[in-house]
Amino acid sequence: MSRPVRVVPSPAPHRDARATTDGLLAALEAALEGSGPAVLTGAALRPAGPADHLPEGVALVVATSGSTGDAREVMLSAAALRASAAATEARLGGPGRWLLTLPTTHVAGLQVLVRSVLAGTVPVVVHPGPFRAEAFAAASADLPSSGGRRYTSLVPTQLHRLLASPAGVDALRGFDAILLGGAAAAPALVADARAAEIHVVTTYGMSETCGGCVYEGVPLGGVRVDLAPDGRVLLSGPVLATGYRGRPDLDAQTFVHRGGERWLRTTDVGTLDHAGALTVLGRLDDMIVTGGAKVAPAAVEQVLGELAGVVEACVVGLPDDEWGHVVTALLVLRTGAAVPDLAGVRSTVESRLGRSAAPRHIVVVDALPLRGPGKIDRRAAAAQARQLVRPAH
Repeated sequence: MSRPVRVVPSPAPHRDARATTDGLLAALEAALEGSGPAVLTGAALRPAGPADHLPEGVALVVATSGSTGDAREVMLSAAALRASAAATEARLGGPGRWLLTLPTTHVAGLQVLVRSVLAGTVPVVVHPGPFRAEAFAAASADLPSSGGRRYTSLVPTQLHRLLASPAGVDALRGFDAILLGGAAAAPALVADARAAEIHVVTTYGMSETCGGCVYEGVPLGGVRVDLAPDGRVLLSGPVLATGYRGRPDLDAQTFVHRGGERWLRTTDVGTLDHAGALTVLGRLDDMIVTGGAKVAPAAVEQVLGELAGVVEACVVGLPDDEWGHVVTALLVLRTGAAVPDLAGVRSTVESRLGRSAAPRHIVVVDALPLRGPGKIDRRAAAAQARQLVRPAH
């Protein structure tokens, strides 16, 4: 058995964005019920023609570059999307009304629509265009303030902008939960939000898991987390994608069977504590080899994010004749914050992670380059750092 598929445009930054969102909602509802074709959002890598079909049960295809930059289309079944939505509702405290702030060309934005469809609600959409605290606050006011729970999903850059605005902070306080994902959030950013009595829930996941499937390090109901011998994060459960559209080669590389279960082999490395909580250390191919030692950028970013005045941090390796690569930190600071002293930063990181992890350069930037909603573009960040620092010798 197979299922037809059609491309449904995602909302664009113009005045009919509400109508386009409504059209996408209707298409998703039909796809989830099985009364309509599967939905392919965004720009299809391969056009969906009249004779184009997908495996039975697939309801949504998400076009994504993934964390590797390799273009692909992830097929998500109605069963996986329903399992993800139900697990999210159970973790957050029940169904509610959602505010859409993220593009529906990516899984996090699409999940706001899917959760709304399955909850029988209609999301409120932030006015299209550049993200502004004022627009967020205005859209938040359109969500019912009583008689139901209120949710939204943000990336760290959005949260940072909202925390800098009194109107944004007031609006954030009105939500029962705010999912924060797309990229690792600096601990100081999360701490600031919680100090302001804002209920932030950090998430980890990807298109292949219907979006976030680990909240605050703890897997959602039905989801299992394990580690491969090399520290690679493995994920299993009812939220896993069916596979990749037209790419059986990627299916074989990405999905494996262990102990009778199907698992997703992510490109991330992590650790599990005694209670089974996951800490993601970063991507395997982001590891920096300096002087023969391996350094996980995410671990260094975690320490840097705890420094006073640091809003966001990105750690990259710059080529160096002596060390091979040197650890370099790009920092986004709060307005008016002093640039951290390099010697002090090195001492702090060294005490936590060892001497090899201590940055040899600090670069302060206004914003980190992004790829997709909230994802740091490490290649662009490294290129930016190379322009601003001299090679170490």
